Amino acid sequence: MTERGKTSDPALRRVVITVALLNLGYFGVEFAVGLAIGSVSLFADSIDFLEDASINLLIAFALGWEPKQRARLGMGLAMILLVPAIAGLWTAWQKLVAPSVPAPGPLTLAGTGALLVNLTCAFMLARFRHHGGSLTRAAFLSARNDTLANVAIIAAGAVTAFWWHSAWPDLIVGIGIAVMNADAAREVFEAAREEHKEAE
Repeated sequence: MTERGKTSDPALRRVVITVALLNLGYFGVEFAVGLAIGSVSLFADSIDFLEDASINLLIAFALGWEPKQRARLGMGLAMILLVPAIAGLWTAWQKLVAPSVPAPGPLTLAGTGALLVNLTCAFMLARFRHHGGSLTRAAFLSARNDTLANVAIIAAGAVTAFWWHSAWPDLIVGIGIAVMNADAAREVFEAAREEHKEAE
């Protein structure tokens, strides 16, 4: 089926469910490490994993819906994309009030694991990114943005370990992740709004 029509591809449904489970599993890992070492970037990224799991599960249920219904859900998913942005900014603010340097080793290892998971998800979703309109676009953008965020987390760990023993590398990356998620939310909302207009 085309992007504008009903999309009920069973292969796409299997992929988004697999991606949801991978995201849910690594959410627990990254959240625990982030909490243990007091990392803003890992906390923001872990919430993003939970958000990605939710988005992909919603997509799996909505693939057979009519275009107007999918567009409305796309607008809702754009709002969900704002959750990790807000959580990341709130955590960054708390860290500014009481700064502490996260352990660079666990930060880098957790970021590397997250990168592997997100690369896997991005490759799985890449061939479907133009199917299902804003829904699969939301899933692909999330995986792509997360991959970029993970590279930044690994870099923050290296900078903290070898050049600048400070809370700032982690803070900067955490804020960057929040801004990137906010921009993805804007892009998905605009795509969904355009689909809704065309469906009417």
